[in-house]
Amino acid sequence: MYKLIIRPVFFLFDPEKIHHFTFSLVRFLSKIPLVSSVFRGLYQVNDKKLERNLFGLTFKNPVGLAAGFDKNAVLYNELADFGFGFVEIGTVTPKGQVGNPKKRLFRLKDDQGIINRMGFNNDGLESAIKQLKKNKGKIIIGGNIGKNTDTAPENYTEDYITCFKELHPYVNYFVLNVSCPNVGSHAKLNDKEYLLELISEVQKLNNKEKIQRPILLKIAPDLNNNQLDEIVDLVNETKIDGVIASNTSIDREGLKASKERLEEIGNGGVSGQPVKNKSTKTIKYLSDKSNKSFPIIGVGGIHSEKDALEKIEAGADLVQIYTGFIYEGPSLVKRINKAILKKS
Repeated sequence: MYKLIIRPVFFLFDPEKIHHFTFSLVRFLSKIPLVSSVFRGLYQVNDKKLERNLFGLTFKNPVGLAAGFDKNAVLYNELADFGFGFVEIGTVTPKGQVGNPKKRLFRLKDDQGIINRMGFNNDGLESAIKQLKKNKGKIIIGGNIGKNTDTAPENYTEDYITCFKELHPYVNYFVLNVSCPNVGSHAKLNDKEYLLELISEVQKLNNKEKIQRPILLKIAPDLNNNQLDEIVDLVNETKIDGVIASNTSIDREGLKASKERLEEIGNGGVSGQPVKNKSTKTIKYLSDKSNKSFPIIGVGGIHSEKDALEKIEAGADLVQIYTGFIYEGPSLVKRINKAILKKS
């Protein structure tokens, strides 16, 4: 029904506008008595064999929703009914910001992908906390944090620390987003020496808390082997809890979309099927190089059960979907969980 009726209608409209409409629709429907139960019956797969224990957390299943979908933590309670094992909110920055000028979100239908240059648009820390106080405890929440666009390089760490401190009581794990191509001046965030400094400062804070939250690093899919070797060294050196591979890609090689269409769209990170192989390759390299010494969350181009299983076979402990959720609909979560059960 989703691919035959709902998606064709949704795809007639601007992607960002339909995103906000969908949020409103799901929230409205979920307030109707019994609708949440219907969603749970349709999409959840409850089986102990799906449980995954990682960095001190028990995930009821290994399929999560990637950051960027529920930026402002307004829909995570409702999204729990769609069968996810965890939802990552954000990217959250200390201050709210409008992001890049619109239009900034584009579908690549022939490629089953998306190009976005949102630019960390979000309502800010205070708003996210207000929403997270409504947590009904139905699902594990990850907090994806970043810096404000107008923050000077010497103050980057301060932005991450502010987010970490304030969100600490409200999320189950943290993700340091240092790999988004849409926020400008992010070269420093990919420098190993700076990452050592950032991770160390955040860990110092974490160690002062009664309960320590797992901290993960989200990396780009465009890193070469030498850069990936540095990531492995970084994880070993800092003992950070894991890596999310990967973010969107700036590589446009091999896209079916015409050169004219891509020029018309302009800058932005590519997600969906075009990054599938690149992301899986990154996961496998990290897993093999590190002898599976740290957890990896695999994300990028998961549009089917097969895509998810490929990520897991490459070395991912958990997977996340986003663009695949938009193209395939909510049944994708259930299909992946059933396929994982079949393999177990």
